[in-house]
Amino acid sequence: MKKVFIDIAIVAASIVFAVYIVESGAVHAMLAATGDGILLASFVAGLCFTSFFTTAPAIAVLAELSQEGNIFLIALVGALGAMLLDFVMFSFVRDRVAQDASELVRGRRWRGVRRMFKSRLMRRVLPILGALIIASPFPDEIGLTLMGAAKLTTPRFLLISYGMNFLGILLIGLAAQAF
Repeated sequence: MKKVFIDIAIVAASIVFAVYIVESGAVHAMLAATGDGILLASFVAGLCFTSFFTTAPAIAVLAELSQEGNIFLIALVGALGAMLLDFVMFSFVRDRVAQDASELVRGRRWRGVRRMFKSRLMRRVLPILGALIIASPFPDEIGLTLMGAAKLTTPRFLLISYGMNFLGILLIGLAAQAF
């Protein structure tokens, strides 16, 4: 239970930090100091876009960057950073967590659950649900777990991850420009 409170505190701190980023003009100051390092900032924000604890500040940075530069270029580069970190997490989920889960559901009473996850329908639905979560501003961990459970191949995962992160970052930038 103590870990839950720590996690909530970290998420709350990241939201406060995101508000600070927007209100203080920190992104604009950083860009002015680095001589317009929008692409590097987009890549780093993309890396942070995937994690539960850094999603809020990454969204704030990406929204601010979209005010300064080409939204499509920001989304392309940010999605590359997000895909890279997603792949690292996906490799962990696919190889370790899926193996641990299969050990947990051994025995007769879990037979129906095992069958459900091996069905053709679930192998098609899980990647779609995972892709939608990756495209959303929600943290990617849940989507990555669903894709790992579906035993998605690496090339297919990379394509889905990049495309969905691109779409999510693009929508954030378009929303930021609209307001």
